[in-house]
Amino acid sequence: MLATFRVRAARSPAAYRAFSTSVRRADRAIVYAKNGEPPSVLRAVSYPPLEAPKPGTINVKYILSPINPADINVIEGVYPAKPSPDASLQSRMDGPVFVGGNEGLAQVTAVGSDVKGLSEGDWIVPIAPQSGTWITSRNLALSDVVRVPRAEGLIEAGAAMLTVNPPTAYNLLHDFVDLKPGDWVLQNGANSAVGQLVVQIAKAQGWRTINFVRDRKDFGKLVDEMKGLGADAVFTYDDLADKGLRDTVKELTGGKPISLALNCVSGPVTSNMARYLSAKPPTKPHLVSYGAMSKQPLSLPTSLFIFKDLVSCGFWQSRWYKTHSKEEKEELISKVANMGLKVPKHEIIEVGGEGASDEEVSQQIQDVVRRVVEGNVGGKVLLKVA
Repeated sequence: MLATFRVRAARSPAAYRAFSTSVRRADRAIVYAKNGEPPSVLRAVSYPPLEAPKPGTINVKYILSPINPADINVIEGVYPAKPSPDASLQSRMDGPVFVGGNEGLAQVTAVGSDVKGLSEGDWIVPIAPQSGTWITSRNLALSDVVRVPRAEGLIEAGAAMLTVNPPTAYNLLHDFVDLKPGDWVLQNGANSAVGQLVVQIAKAQGWRTINFVRDRKDFGKLVDEMKGLGADAVFTYDDLADKGLRDTVKELTGGKPISLALNCVSGPVTSNMARYLSAKPPTKPHLVSYGAMSKQPLSLPTSLFIFKDLVSCGFWQSRWYKTHSKEEKEELISKVANMGLKVPKHEIIEVGGEGASDEEVSQQIQDVVRRVVEGNVGGKVLLKVA
């Protein structure tokens, strides 16, 4: 779905006037000068065309860039990862600015004299933390990008989401418990982008999933969609609180122990889900948390640790990238790119376009991000800055 916004202009603050214009320039970035509510602090600025790339670098044009929940948190100033001011824009502004976005798909437009392994036209994804991807073009170091294989069926939207959700789903399933064919996995937030990918990857590996989601009017439709991806069972959080679910799960699994549960919600939902975990020694049941969408603390019964030897730990894909080599990152991204995963539900939104001023695009991006923050979007939003 492609939506292009055309809205009224909004006055740009002084911090952005140095390079704001009513005439469309060659390139544009979505920036902020200070942390705060994204609809209030984000602005669009134009900048001159890139110079020829220096040795060891490439010039790229961004195709699509997701707006992830973490991106919103970074702008708000509440996320552990902190971006650095954008050096290429800072000299043209009244002070330091940060470019939004951490993930995206770009196409190589020029390569430095000693660059090997990349050519004009290749797709790449950035792997450096807080890369600033809500932008039309960039000069990037070769060490900070990975070439995207042109895998069969891999579309632009799927490639744009390669560095966060698919690797997270893959690592959650592979890094904690040595799952065997027929083993069961529990997860909450199962209809999230990561949750949908967990279902698909588990299905491909011969693992089975029990999935928990919020109740809703169209629950039956969601169940059909999840099962279409490969889910074995889908229940609501209310079902989790019902003691009768235990017999249902026992019948479903044939009484087989469940050694892995994935948590992105926390709160009572996760406490109830963890009770279904058990494992046969030497395997220990693992509860792996990678989010807290409920914004509630994680509280677990002490009995799970004493009698079931529960391991409760966290996972952060950004930390994985920090502790692994570029070769390992390339291998992981190539692996998920070639798995034929269905792209999670998404919406492509273009801001800018021919004749749009920075003031107009500023209003556009503020409206888009406001929709994201309010949850008034049709799935993951992929941003195209024009």
